[in-house]
Amino acid sequence: MSEQELAGRMIRVRDEVAEAAEKCGRSASDVQVVAVSKLHPAADIRTVHEQAGQLDFGENYVQEATAKQDELSGLDLRWHFIGGLQSNKAKYVAGRFALVHSVDSAKLAAMLDKKARSLGVVQDILLQVNIAGEEQKSGVAEDGLNRLADEVAAMDGLRMQGLMTMPPFFNDPERARPVFAELRRLRERLSARMGLGLPHLSMGMTGDFVPAVEEGATLVRIGTRIFGARPQK
Repeated sequence: MSEQELAGRMIRVRDEVAEAAEKCGRSASDVQVVAVSKLHPAADIRTVHEQAGQLDFGENYVQEATAKQDELSGLDLRWHFIGGLQSNKAKYVAGRFALVHSVDSAKLAAMLDKKARSLGVVQDILLQVNIAGEEQKSGVAEDGLNRLADEVAAMDGLRMQGLMTMPPFFNDPERARPVFAELRRLRERLSARMGLGLPHLSMGMTGDFVPAVEEGATLVRIGTRIFGARPQK
């Protein structure tokens, strides 16, 4: 698609997210769109940034993400790592992303913590929760969340900022609403239990961002509506 069309799609998505927020009594500024750019070229990211003012971009694959970061190093972007992350690749992620959405184990957290401390930085993270219990998806089970949160809170190189989830795929986005509502409740309980401000809920994608925003999402991860269908990897 043309640069003009791509920038226009980005602007429309932000407008739709803002409208969803305002309709449920929230401020448009309460919700950030993370433009999911995986498998799309760095040139598309540059276009969306320069012509539509987008700052937040989400990537799923370590090697692809770091190559794009290097190519676009002159731009003031906020990179989000949103994909499943193996602990042996954590060393390539810590310190390079504004936020890692997908921490789901103490082993992964420990590797991120070790690398962050060696760099003298504190890495912001979210804990990914597998609310629906889907075997094929990453995420800590609900009954393991408190323990993982306690372990992460003891790590000086990490700063827990909230929770993330991926609901099952539904043709009707309303069917995802209970998953989003449960993540919000988990965040509220965890925040009260630990005495921590946990500002972020990363939930909602192209097909279900409206109920996610209505249930309290602060970060929505939207790719296809912006960049179009993903090329084959």
